[in-house]
Amino acid sequence: MDKKTNKRPKFKLFGPTPGETFKAILAVLAVAFLLYVFTFYVDGEMGVILIAFMVFAPLTSLFFVLWSRSRVRVSMNCDGYVKKGSRLIVTITVEKTGLLPLGLVEIKPYASEVFAQEDKLYRLSIARDDRKTFTYEVPAETGGNGEIGLEYVYSCGFLGFLRAALKEELPAPVSVGVIPEIPQIKASSQLFRNIADVVLTSDNDEENNSAQLFSANTTPGYEHREYVQGDPLKRINWKLSSKKNTLMVRLDEAVASVQPMIVLDLYRSSSAKVSEVIKDEEQVIRSVFGLLSLLVQQGIASTLIYYGAGGEVFADSIDNPEYPEQLLLKILAVKVVPDRRIDLKLYSGSVCACVLASTDCGAELTQIADAVKEDDNVSLIGVSPESRNLTDFPMWYLDGDNNFKMV
Repeated sequence: MDKKTNKRPKFKLFGPTPGETFKAILAVLAVAFLLYVFTFYVDGEMGVILIAFMVFAPLTSLFFVLWSRSRVRVSMNCDGYVKKGSRLIVTITVEKTGLLPLGLVEIKPYASEVFAQEDKLYRLSIARDDRKTFTYEVPAETGGNGEIGLEYVYSCGFLGFLRAALKEELPAPVSVGVIPEIPQIKASSQLFRNIADVVLTSDNDEENNSAQLFSANTTPGYEHREYVQGDPLKRINWKLSSKKNTLMVRLDEAVASVQPMIVLDLYRSSSAKVSEVIKDEEQVIRSVFGLLSLLVQQGIASTLIYYGAGGEVFADSIDNPEYPEQLLLKILAVKVVPDRRIDLKLYSGSVCACVLASTDCGAELTQIADAVKEDDNVSLIGVSPESRNLTDFPMWYLDGDNNFKMV
Protein backbone atom coordinates (compact mmCIF):
# COMPACT_ATOMS: atom_id res chain seq x y z
CA MET A 1 0.00 0.00 0.00
CA ASP A 2 1.38 3.37 -0.91
CA LYS A 3 2.06 5.29 2.30
CA LYS A 4 1.15 8.64 0.73
CA THR A 5 -1.94 7.79 -1.30
CA ASN A 6 -3.03 4.83 0.85
CA LYS A 7 -3.72 2.84 -2.32
CA ARG A 8 -2.71 -0.64 -3.33
CA PRO A 9 0.28 -0.64 -5.73
CA LYS A 10 -0.41 -1.27 -9.39
CA PHE A 11 0.23 -4.62 -11.03
CA LYS A 12 3.89 -5.07 -11.95
CA LEU A 13 5.85 -7.99 -13.38
CA PHE A 14 9.28 -6.66 -12.59
CA GLY A 15 10.81 -4.59 -9.82
CA PRO A 16 8.76 -2.17 -7.71
CA THR A 17 10.98 0.72 -8.87
CA PRO A 18 11.98 1.80 -12.42
CA GLY A 19 15.62 1.12 -11.57
CA GLU A 20 14.96 -2.45 -10.54
CA THR A 21 12.75 -3.03 -13.58
CA PHE A 22 15.51 -1.80 -15.87
CA LYS A 23 18.04 -4.10 -14.18
CA ALA A 24 15.70 -7.08 -14.57
CA ILE A 25 15.17 -6.40 -18.29
CA LEU A 26 18.91 -6.00 -18.76
CA ALA A 27 19.51 -9.36 -17.06
CA VAL A 28 17.00 -11.08 -19.37
CA LEU A 29 18.61 -9.55 -22.46
CA ALA A 30 22.08 -10.58 -21.28
CA VAL A 31 20.98 -14.20 -20.80
CA ALA A 32 19.31 -14.20 -24.24
CA PHE A 33 22.49 -12.91 -25.84
CA LEU A 34 24.62 -15.59 -24.17
CA LEU A 35 22.20 -18.31 -25.29
CA TYR A 36 22.36 -17.02 -28.84
CA VAL A 37 26.17 -17.11 -28.85
CA PHE A 38 26.29 -20.57 -27.24
CA THR A 39 23.69 -22.07 -29.62
CA PHE A 40 25.07 -20.78 -32.91
CA TYR A 41 28.79 -20.72 -32.16
CA VAL A 42 29.50 -23.38 -29.48
CA ASP A 43 27.05 -26.29 -29.24
CA GLY A 44 23.78 -26.11 -31.16
CA GLU A 45 22.13 -29.17 -29.61
CA MET A 46 22.90 -28.16 -26.05
CA GLY A 47 21.91 -24.59 -26.88
CA VAL A 48 18.45 -25.71 -27.98
CA ILE A 49 18.02 -27.55 -24.67
CA LEU A 50 19.11 -24.48 -22.73
CA ILE A 51 16.75 -22.26 -24.71
CA ALA A 52 13.86 -24.64 -24.00
CA PHE A 53 14.71 -24.57 -20.31
CA MET A 54 15.04 -20.78 -20.21
CA VAL A 55 11.64 -20.40 -21.83
CA PHE A 56 9.98 -22.98 -19.58
CA ALA A 57 11.47 -21.59 -16.35
CA PRO A 58 10.14 -18.02 -16.74
CA LEU A 59 6.72 -19.31 -17.72
CA THR A 60 6.65 -21.50 -14.61
CA SER A 61 7.81 -18.57 -12.51
CA LEU A 62 5.14 -16.34 -14.05
CA PHE A 63 2.48 -18.95 -13.26
CA PHE A 64 3.47 -18.96 -9.57
CA VAL A 65 3.49 -15.15 -9.48
CA LEU A 66 -0.01 -14.80 -10.92
CA TRP A 67 -1.41 -17.74 -8.94
CA SER A 68 0.04 -16.57 -5.64
CA ARG A 69 -1.06 -12.93 -5.80
CA SER A 70 -4.68 -13.90 -5.07
CA ARG A 71 -3.82 -16.50 -2.41
CA VAL A 72 -1.71 -14.51 0.04
CA ARG A 73 -3.03 -12.55 3.01
CA VAL A 74 -0.83 -10.29 5.12
CA SER A 75 -1.66 -8.90 8.58
CA MET A 76 0.26 -6.58 10.87
CA ASN A 77 0.10 -5.99 14.62
CA CYS A 78 1.90 -3.75 17.13
CA ASP A 79 1.24 -1.80 20.33
CA GLY A 80 -0.60 1.49 20.14
CA TYR A 81 1.94 3.30 22.33
CA VAL A 82 5.69 3.17 22.87
CA LYS A 83 8.00 5.28 25.01
CA LYS A 84 10.49 7.54 23.32
CA GLY A 85 13.93 5.93 23.25
CA SER A 86 12.57 2.38 23.20
CA ARG A 87 11.85 0.07 20.27
CA LEU A 88 8.43 -0.76 18.87
CA ILE A 89 7.97 -4.45 18.06
CA VAL A 90 5.95 -5.05 14.90
CA THR A 91 4.59 -8.49 14.04
CA ILE A 92 3.77 -9.42 10.44
CA THR A 93 1.91 -12.61 9.54
CA VAL A 94 1.73 -14.04 6.00
CA GLU A 95 -0.90 -16.69 5.24
CA LYS A 96 -1.62 -18.67 2.09
CA THR A 97 -4.66 -20.53 0.82
CA GLY A 98 -4.59 -23.53 -1.46
CA LEU A 99 -2.37 -26.62 -1.67
CA LEU A 100 0.24 -25.52 -4.20
CA PRO A 101 3.47 -24.08 -2.81
CA LEU A 102 4.13 -20.38 -3.25
CA GLY A 103 7.23 -18.65 -4.47
CA LEU A 104 8.62 -15.72 -2.56
CA VAL A 105 6.68 -12.93 -0.83
CA GLU A 106 8.47 -9.56 -0.72
CA ILE A 107 7.40 -7.13 2.01
CA LYS A 108 8.49 -3.50 2.40
CA PRO A 109 7.32 -1.87 5.67
CA TYR A 110 7.52 1.82 6.44
CA ALA A 111 7.43 4.02 9.54
CA SER A 112 6.58 7.71 9.80
CA GLU A 113 9.10 10.32 10.84
CA VAL A 114 8.76 9.93 14.63
CA PHE A 115 10.56 6.59 14.16
CA ALA A 116 14.04 5.90 12.86
CA GLN A 117 14.01 5.62 9.07
CA GLU A 118 15.34 2.19 8.15
CA ASP A 119 15.21 0.84 4.60
CA LYS A 120 14.30 -2.76 5.31
CA LEU A 121 13.05 -5.38 2.87
CA TYR A 122 11.83 -8.84 3.89
CA ARG A 123 11.53 -11.89 1.64
CA LEU A 124 10.11 -15.21 2.78
CA SER A 125 8.78 -18.39 1.26
CA ILE A 126 5.74 -20.31 2.46
CA ALA A 127 6.18 -23.31 0.22
CA ARG A 128 5.35 -25.91 2.87
CA ASP A 129 3.83 -23.85 5.69
CA ASP A 130 0.38 -22.29 5.52
CA ARG A 131 1.46 -19.42 7.75
CA LYS A 132 4.66 -17.63 8.66
CA THR A 133 5.19 -14.89 11.22
CA PHE A 134 8.17 -12.64 11.79
CA THR A 135 8.87 -9.56 13.88
CA TYR A 136 11.04 -6.51 13.46
CA GLU A 137 11.81 -3.55 15.69
CA VAL A 138 11.57 0.16 15.00
CA PRO A 139 13.35 2.70 17.26
CA ALA A 140 11.05 5.48 18.55
CA GLU A 141 13.00 8.74 18.34
CA THR A 142 10.52 11.62 18.68
CA GLY A 143 7.44 12.05 20.85
CA GLY A 144 4.13 12.46 19.03
CA ASN A 145 1.75 10.55 16.80
CA GLY A 146 3.30 8.14 14.31
CA GLU A 147 2.27 5.48 11.84
CA ILE A 148 3.46 2.00 10.96
CA GLY A 149 2.38 0.40 7.69
CA LEU A 150 3.33 -1.62 4.64
CA GLU A 151 4.59 0.26 1.60
CA TYR A 152 4.04 -2.75 -0.67
CA VAL A 153 3.77 -6.55 -0.71
CA TYR A 154 4.65 -8.48 -3.89
CA SER A 155 4.28 -12.07 -4.96
CA CYS A 156 7.62 -13.02 -6.55
CA GLY A 157 8.66 -15.79 -8.87
CA PHE A 158 11.53 -18.12 -8.00
CA LEU A 159 13.77 -16.48 -10.64
CA GLY A 160 13.73 -13.25 -8.65
CA PHE A 161 12.84 -10.69 -11.33
CA LEU A 162 9.10 -11.40 -11.78
CA ARG A 163 6.72 -9.97 -9.21
CA ALA A 164 3.15 -8.73 -8.94
CA ALA A 165 1.15 -6.83 -6.32
CA LEU A 166 -1.30 -8.83 -4.23
CA LYS A 167 -4.99 -8.71 -5.05
CA GLU A 168 -5.79 -8.74 -1.33
CA GLU A 169 -5.96 -5.27 0.24
CA LEU A 170 -3.03 -4.60 2.52
CA PRO A 171 -3.68 -4.03 6.24
CA ALA A 172 -4.47 -0.47 7.25
CA PRO A 173 -1.61 1.52 8.79
CA VAL A 174 -1.45 1.44 12.59
CA SER A 175 -1.45 4.70 14.53
CA VAL A 176 1.20 4.65 17.26
CA GLY A 177 1.74 7.25 19.96
CA VAL A 178 5.35 7.84 21.00
CA ILE A 179 5.30 8.96 24.63
CA PRO A 180 7.83 11.70 25.40
CA GLU A 181 9.34 12.32 28.81
CA ILE A 182 7.27 14.93 30.66
CA PRO A 183 9.47 17.41 32.54
CA GLN A 184 9.17 18.06 36.26
CA ILE A 185 8.76 21.83 36.36
CA LYS A 186 9.59 23.63 39.59
CA ALA A 187 6.95 25.64 41.40
CA SER A 188 9.37 28.58 41.40
CA SER A 189 8.92 28.92 37.63
CA GLN A 190 7.77 32.47 36.89
CA LEU A 191 5.05 31.40 34.43
CA PHE A 192 3.47 29.15 37.06
CA ARG A 193 3.67 31.89 39.69
CA ASN A 194 1.95 34.34 37.34
CA ILE A 195 -0.89 31.90 36.72
CA ALA A 196 -1.20 31.05 40.42
CA ASP A 197 -1.43 34.74 41.36
CA VAL A 198 -4.16 35.36 38.79
CA VAL A 199 -6.11 32.29 39.97
CA LEU A 200 -5.85 33.35 43.60
CA THR A 201 -7.02 36.88 42.83
CA SER A 202 -9.92 35.66 40.68
CA ASP A 203 -10.92 33.08 43.28
CA ASN A 204 -11.10 35.73 45.99
CA ASP A 205 -13.19 37.96 43.71
CA GLU A 206 -15.63 35.10 43.06
CA GLU A 207 -15.96 34.41 46.78
CA ASN A 208 -16.70 38.08 47.48
CA ASN A 209 -19.27 38.25 44.69
CA SER A 210 -20.99 35.07 45.85
CA ALA A 211 -21.51 36.55 49.32
CA GLN A 212 -24.31 38.68 47.85
CA LEU A 213 -26.17 35.52 46.83
CA PHE A 214 -26.63 34.17 50.37
CA SER A 215 -30.13 32.94 51.08
CA ALA A 216 -32.03 33.21 54.34
CA ASN A 217 -30.22 30.24 55.84
CA THR A 218 -26.81 31.84 55.01
CA THR A 219 -26.09 29.23 52.33
CA PRO A 220 -24.52 30.63 49.09
CA GLY A 221 -26.86 30.56 46.13
CA TYR A 222 -25.18 27.67 44.26
CA GLU A 223 -26.29 24.21 43.26
CA HIS A 224 -24.56 21.50 45.29
CA ARG A 225 -23.92 17.78 45.46
CA GLU A 226 -22.05 15.50 47.84
CA TYR A 227 -18.29 15.35 47.55
CA VAL A 228 -16.75 12.44 45.64
CA GLN A 229 -13.09 11.54 45.52
CA GLY A 230 -11.25 13.62 42.93
CA ASP A 231 -13.35 16.79 43.33
CA PRO A 232 -11.25 19.95 43.81
CA LEU A 233 -11.09 20.96 47.45
CA LYS A 234 -11.65 24.60 46.49
CA ARG A 235 -15.23 23.74 45.42
CA ILE A 236 -16.23 22.48 48.87
CA ASN A 237 -18.79 24.71 50.59
CA TRP A 238 -17.55 24.45 54.14
CA LYS A 239 -20.48 26.32 55.73
CA LEU A 240 -23.07 24.10 54.11
CA SER A 241 -20.96 21.00 54.79
CA SER A 242 -20.84 21.77 58.52
CA LYS A 243 -24.63 22.08 58.64
CA LYS A 244 -25.30 18.85 56.71
CA ASN A 245 -22.47 17.01 58.43
CA THR A 246 -21.15 15.86 55.02
CA LEU A 247 -18.92 17.47 52.44
CA MET A 248 -20.89 19.38 49.80
CA VAL A 249 -19.38 20.57 46.49
CA ARG A 250 -20.48 23.65 44.55
CA LEU A 251 -21.59 23.12 40.95
CA ASP A 252 -21.63 26.79 40.00
CA GLU A 253 -20.23 27.99 36.68
CA ALA A 254 -18.42 30.81 38.45
CA VAL A 255 -15.84 28.39 39.80
CA ALA A 256 -15.02 27.29 36.24
CA SER A 257 -14.04 30.84 35.40
CA VAL A 258 -11.15 30.73 37.88
CA GLN A 259 -9.61 27.77 36.12
CA PRO A 260 -6.72 28.73 33.83
CA MET A 261 -7.23 27.56 30.26
CA ILE A 262 -4.34 25.86 28.45
CA VAL A 263 -4.74 25.68 24.66
CA LEU A 264 -2.74 23.14 22.63
CA ASP A 265 -2.24 24.30 19.06
CA LEU A 266 -0.16 21.77 17.11
CA TYR A 267 -0.05 23.77 13.91
CA ARG A 268 1.84 22.18 11.03
CA SER A 269 2.26 23.93 7.71
CA SER A 270 1.67 21.71 4.68
CA SER A 271 4.91 23.06 3.18
CA ALA A 272 7.02 22.28 6.25
CA LYS A 273 9.45 19.38 6.44
CA VAL A 274 7.80 16.78 8.67
CA SER A 275 11.08 15.46 10.07
CA GLU A 276 11.76 18.93 11.50
CA VAL A 277 8.32 20.08 12.70
CA ILE A 278 7.68 16.90 14.74
CA LYS A 279 10.47 17.98 17.10
CA ASP A 280 8.70 21.31 17.65
CA GLU A 281 5.42 19.50 18.27
CA GLU A 282 7.09 17.26 20.84
CA GLN A 283 8.54 20.27 22.65
CA VAL A 284 5.13 21.97 22.84
CA ILE A 285 3.48 18.79 24.14
CA ARG A 286 6.19 18.44 26.82
CA SER A 287 5.74 22.09 27.83
CA VAL A 288 1.96 21.84 28.09
CA PHE A 289 1.83 18.64 30.10
CA GLY A 290 4.70 19.73 32.33
CA LEU A 291 2.69 22.85 33.17
CA LEU A 292 -0.58 20.91 33.61
CA SER A 293 1.09 18.43 35.96
CA LEU A 294 2.56 21.24 38.07
CA LEU A 295 -0.77 23.08 38.28
CA VAL A 296 -2.75 20.06 39.46
CA GLN A 297 -0.02 19.03 41.91
CA GLN A 298 -0.24 22.51 43.44
CA GLY A 299 -4.02 22.21 43.80
CA ILE A 300 -4.95 24.37 40.79
CA ALA A 301 -7.46 22.78 38.45
CA SER A 302 -7.14 23.80 34.81
CA THR A 303 -8.86 23.28 31.47
CA LEU A 304 -7.07 21.87 28.41
CA ILE A 305 -8.36 22.68 24.92
CA TYR A 306 -7.25 20.27 22.18
CA TYR A 307 -8.32 18.46 19.00
CA GLY A 308 -9.72 14.95 19.25
CA ALA A 309 -9.35 12.08 16.81
CA GLY A 310 -12.60 12.97 15.04
CA GLY A 311 -11.63 16.59 14.44
CA GLU A 312 -13.70 17.95 17.33
CA VAL A 313 -12.33 20.48 19.80
CA PHE A 314 -12.47 19.18 23.38
CA ALA A 315 -12.21 20.99 26.71
CA ASP A 316 -11.21 18.72 29.60
CA SER A 317 -10.98 19.87 33.19
CA ILE A 318 -7.86 18.54 34.91
CA ASP A 319 -8.33 18.35 38.66
CA ASN A 320 -6.78 14.97 39.41
CA PRO A 321 -2.99 14.34 39.46
CA GLU A 322 -3.48 11.10 37.52
CA TYR A 323 -5.46 12.68 34.69
CA PRO A 324 -2.64 14.42 32.75
CA GLU A 325 -1.02 11.07 32.00
CA GLN A 326 -4.31 9.66 30.69
CA LEU A 327 -4.99 12.78 28.65
CA LEU A 328 -1.50 12.65 27.14
CA LEU A 329 -2.32 9.26 25.60
CA LYS A 330 -5.44 10.75 24.00
CA ILE A 331 -3.39 13.58 22.50
CA LEU A 332 -0.76 11.20 21.12
CA ALA A 333 -3.44 9.10 19.43
CA VAL A 334 -4.50 12.04 17.23
CA LYS A 335 -2.84 12.57 13.86
CA VAL A 336 -1.74 16.16 13.21
CA VAL A 337 -3.70 17.71 10.34
CA PRO A 338 -1.65 20.17 8.24
CA ASP A 339 -2.72 23.84 8.14
CA ARG A 340 -5.21 23.44 11.00
CA ARG A 341 -5.36 25.93 13.86
CA ILE A 342 -7.16 25.41 17.14
CA ASP A 343 -10.68 26.87 17.26
CA LEU A 344 -11.89 28.48 20.51
CA LYS A 345 -15.28 29.72 19.28
CA LEU A 346 -17.16 27.06 21.25
CA TYR A 347 -15.23 27.91 24.42
CA SER A 348 -15.37 31.70 24.33
CA GLY A 349 -16.01 33.55 27.56
CA SER A 350 -14.32 34.56 30.76
CA VAL A 351 -11.27 32.77 32.08
CA CYS A 352 -8.84 34.00 34.68
CA ALA A 353 -5.81 33.14 32.54
CA CYS A 354 -5.24 31.68 29.10
CA VAL A 355 -2.03 30.07 27.88
CA LEU A 356 -1.77 29.43 24.13
CA ALA A 357 0.89 26.80 23.41
CA SER A 358 1.69 26.63 19.72
CA THR A 359 4.35 25.44 17.32
CA ASP A 360 3.84 28.66 15.35
CA CYS A 361 3.07 31.87 17.25
CA GLY A 362 1.92 33.75 14.18
CA ALA A 363 -0.56 36.59 13.93
CA GLU A 364 -3.41 34.07 13.73
CA LEU A 365 -3.10 33.50 17.48
CA THR A 366 -4.38 37.03 18.08
CA GLN A 367 -7.66 36.13 16.34
CA ILE A 368 -7.83 32.89 18.30
CA ALA A 369 -7.35 34.77 21.56
CA ASP A 370 -10.24 37.12 20.70
CA ALA A 371 -12.56 34.42 22.01
CA VAL A 372 -11.14 35.07 25.48
CA LYS A 373 -12.63 38.16 27.11
CA GLU A 374 -9.81 38.87 29.55
CA ASP A 375 -7.03 38.99 26.96
CA ASP A 376 -4.82 40.89 29.41
CA ASN A 377 -4.02 37.53 30.98
CA VAL A 378 -3.14 35.72 27.74
CA SER A 379 0.36 34.23 27.44
CA LEU A 380 2.07 32.15 24.77
CA ILE A 381 4.29 29.08 25.01
CA GLY A 382 6.63 28.74 22.07
CA VAL A 383 9.21 26.18 21.06
CA SER A 384 12.43 28.08 21.76
CA PRO A 385 13.76 31.62 22.21
CA GLU A 386 14.22 31.76 18.42
CA SER A 387 10.50 31.15 17.79
CA ARG A 388 8.74 34.03 16.09
CA ASN A 389 6.05 35.93 17.96
CA LEU A 390 3.83 38.08 15.77
CA THR A 391 1.40 38.92 18.57
CA ASP A 392 1.43 41.42 21.45
CA PHE A 393 1.26 38.63 24.03
CA PRO A 394 4.29 37.64 26.13
CA MET A 395 5.88 34.37 25.02
CA TRP A 396 7.54 31.74 27.20
CA TYR A 397 9.60 28.68 26.34
CA LEU A 398 10.82 25.62 28.24
CA ASP A 399 14.59 25.63 28.59
CA GLY A 400 17.00 22.74 29.06
CA ASP A 401 16.62 22.90 32.87
CA ASN A 402 12.84 22.45 32.62
CA ASN A 403 12.09 26.04 33.61
CA PHE A 404 9.85 28.44 31.73
CA LYS A 405 11.64 31.57 30.59
CA MET A 406 10.24 34.62 28.88
CA VAL A 407 11.56 35.52 25.44
